[in-house]
Amino acid sequence: MLKIPVTKEDHIQGDMDAPISLLEYGDYECSYCGLAYPIVKRIQKHFGKRLRFVFRNFPLVESHPHAGIAAMAAEFASLHHQFWEMHDLLYENQHALDISDLLKYAKSLNLSVVDLKTAIENETFSKNIKNDFLGGVQSGVNGTPTFFINGNHYKGSFEYEDLLMAIEQVKK
Repeated sequence: MLKIPVTKEDHIQGDMDAPISLLEYGDYECSYCGLAYPIVKRIQKHFGKRLRFVFRNFPLVESHPHAGIAAMAAEFASLHHQFWEMHDLLYENQHALDISDLLKYAKSLNLSVVDLKTAIENETFSKNIKNDFLGGVQSGVNGTPTFFINGNHYKGSFEYEDLLMAIEQVKK
């Protein structure tokens, strides 16, 4: 079970009160998360307004050295109401997540490159990211991507048909 309930402070796409909730603990540098990214997009399209998608940071920095700064870039963008735009750019450019790349993405979203660089240097968003991470650990997350469907830990494959079927089962 999800130990930390979804709140308005989370990164949410869709209606907060949608009958179906799909929550992902993800890492922007994780290749499996990269594979799951377009599948989640298809799931969102399939369920439309019936689904709310929630993303929480779970950077595995021991294995993915750019995951932490990528999460900081996403949190910075969130401050400017552009979390999902940055989220998508990060997953669509997983092979390019060093600081110069992140600054380029910020510029493409008309965000301050100087402010992002300062936020990364000062680890301005490390508390938010750590809170997501610790909430994931409390909920039994030990790798990425990890999904929760309506608060229940989904342990199956994140292939489209499997995830779709699991959501359909919960929905009934």
